[in-house]
Amino acid sequence: MAHIFPDRATGEDLPIGGGSVETNDLDSAVEQSHAALRAILNGDPSFYLALYSDAEDVTLGNPFGPYARGRKNVEATLAGAAAHYRDGEVTGVELISRYVSDALACIVEVERGRVKVGGRAEIVALALRVTSVFRLEQGAWKLVHRHADPITAPRPAASVISK
Repeated sequence: MAHIFPDRATGEDLPIGGGSVETNDLDSAVEQSHAALRAILNGDPSFYLALYSDAEDVTLGNPFGPYARGRKNVEATLAGAAAHYRDGEVTGVELISRYVSDALACIVEVERGRVKVGGRAEIVALALRVTSVFRLEQGAWKLVHRHADPITAPRPAASVISK
């Protein structure tokens, strides 16, 4: 299933759907990751899949389970995460920091949206603390790691204790 989302920087439409995404500049790759967020909040993991490198060292950590490593595991984990979301929208993305070298880039953001999660009938607010790592591969920036969790406010020390 293909969707179109506007790129805020250029005004151009970004296709969301299967296939590979060429992201020759980092700003484009980051913007396309925001479009991928819009898609996954509507149950569609395909644009994140297109942003990810095909290399076997890719990783994903999301709020629904442990880290996934390897392309096939990342694909399955993204599909599982997407299945938890529907009827969503992105309400904002806050850039916390950005670190860029010739071949690697780390983007730290807080992503916010409104979405139906799990079996809930009502739309709820969503805020995720996100770290994305991109690697320059054959002239294109590809996603090689993404970690997202719902910790966006201070928590008590006891919150880190495993139960």
